[in-house]
Amino acid sequence: MSGAQPEKKRRRNGKAVCALLLATSVFALLRPAQPYAQVTELRGEVSESAILDDQQRKTRQLSLASAEDQTAQADATTQSTAPAPTYQPTSPGAVQDDETAPATGSIFDPPEATDDPFADTPAPVPTRRPSSATQGAADQDEAAETQATAATAVTTNDTDTGETDQDATNRRAVTIDSADRQQLDPGAERAEAIEGRDKRAEDDPFAATGIKLGSFVIRPTLEQGLTASSNADSSSEGKPALLSETTLRFNAISDWRENSAVIDGYGTFLKTISGDEVQEARGRVDGTLNVDLDNDLRAIAKLGYEAAPESASSPVVIEGTVEQPVRQTIDGSLALEKDAGKMRFALTGAVEHDIYGDAKLSTGGTLSQKDRDSTLYTATLRTGYEISPAITPFTEVEIGRRVYDLRVDTNGFERSSTRLGVRAGAELDLGEKLAGEFSAGWLREAIDDDRLPAISGATVNADLRWSPERGTTIGLTGQTIVEGTTAANESGDILYSGRLTGEREIRANLIGNAALGVAWRDYIGSDGHDLTLSAEAGLTWWLNRYAGLTTRARTEKQTSNLEGRDYTAHSIFVGVTLQP
Repeated sequence: MSGAQPEKKRRRNGKAVCALLLATSVFALLRPAQPYAQVTELRGEVSESAILDDQQRKTRQLSLASAEDQTAQADATTQSTAPAPTYQPTSPGAVQDDETAPATGSIFDPPEATDDPFADTPAPVPTRRPSSATQGAADQDEAAETQATAATAVTTNDTDTGETDQDATNRRAVTIDSADRQQLDPGAERAEAIEGRDKRAEDDPFAATGIKLGSFVIRPTLEQGLTASSNADSSSEGKPALLSETTLRFNAISDWRENSAVIDGYGTFLKTISGDEVQEARGRVDGTLNVDLDNDLRAIAKLGYEAAPESASSPVVIEGTVEQPVRQTIDGSLALEKDAGKMRFALTGAVEHDIYGDAKLSTGGTLSQKDRDSTLYTATLRTGYEISPAITPFTEVEIGRRVYDLRVDTNGFERSSTRLGVRAGAELDLGEKLAGEFSAGWLREAIDDDRLPAISGATVNADLRWSPERGTTIGLTGQTIVEGTTAANESGDILYSGRLTGEREIRANLIGNAALGVAWRDYIGSDGHDLTLSAEAGLTWWLNRYAGLTTRARTEKQTSNLEGRDYTAHSIFVGVTLQP
């Protein structure tokens, strides 16, 4: 009897364990999943395409989770409605336990006490872990439920704030870095460390830094040195001399936001140290103002002043003068430009007034040159068509009137004249490589006095700048000038002049330059002409940004079929250049 009691007790314990395992499995399947996914902010900005792809992926996951959830629910329903299995005893005489409800105790509870201390104690049965498929389905159910809750919250928030799905899609994710920065200092921006910044090399480390004066930046340059010349005054009877030469150049550029202004000028002073006595001063200043007006109009105003001794090679020769008289020129212009599609229009009005000083005679006294003073008024209409951004052909028509201060000169001639000219050319704009314009045409000035023939001839004008490679600049200038005279029975002449210049940055602190010049003067009413050739070369070696050594050599020669006009002059200059 005592041996049957433990056996019955073990069977009852086995039945309880089976019931406990079955209840635990059903509870694990029906228990709601706890969210375990960790939601974190993304580091860095997320593109809109990435957000759309993420939303599509989440939608597919929700659909799959919903389908699996329905399958799991169907399986659970089938299991709940299936009949319970018939009890089969494991040994003869075993009966089913009276407890039909699922066990609620733990398998780790201590066994019931028995009177027999030597009774066998049943070993604890380990809990069965769900299979990987079952666990995966539970995890997907948990993720689907969590995302459904989050979607409901987002929809509610968007409804409250009036934000649409498109707005939510276009909204960028807030990065952790930006969130921290906004919390610390909403208006602050992350600055790069000083050690990490790239120091940009200067394009020209020896260029003048300039002086700030109001809204202008001024860059002056002072050049001081000695000039040794074989012909100090460039005349047919010139003599050698050692001269002190001082040149002051300056450039001023405005820093205005829309319009611009530029002022350029120079002044040169020569004084004899030994040799032929020469004392000379010359200079020029030019100002340009660019203003943008309404209706796509641009206004360009220019004003200039020049004062210099008249050249010894001037067509007007005054015998017995101590020095050449000073000539002053005041000129100004106003241009209006307008672009209409590819058409380019420009109307320019210009005024130029020449004033000749009295000539000092070697015999004493002065000779007035008032009858040479004149004013030239011109109006020029330019029409162009832009073939491409690099080239714009144009045509020009010029009309003008030259008026002398004295209607009749000392020889009894009326020198005033009417001017008419036509030109055709092209504007070039290839950036830093090639820019400028050139033109050719015909010009005629008809003098009021019928005894004097009209001054007429072909015209050539150019102003081009070419840079074949970095650090090299080549320039070409050319112009045609009508020169008047007060000589009896002479109308004047046409002067054609051209100059080819080159500048090369040999090293960062060593600049070389060279120039070739040619001039041809054609006298109207006679077969007289003058030919002038010149050449020049120089070097500037910068010791630092503020000081450099300069040297240049120059030669000039004029030949003429008129008596007493030939001359040759050679010179060399050595000095220093200073700039702030």
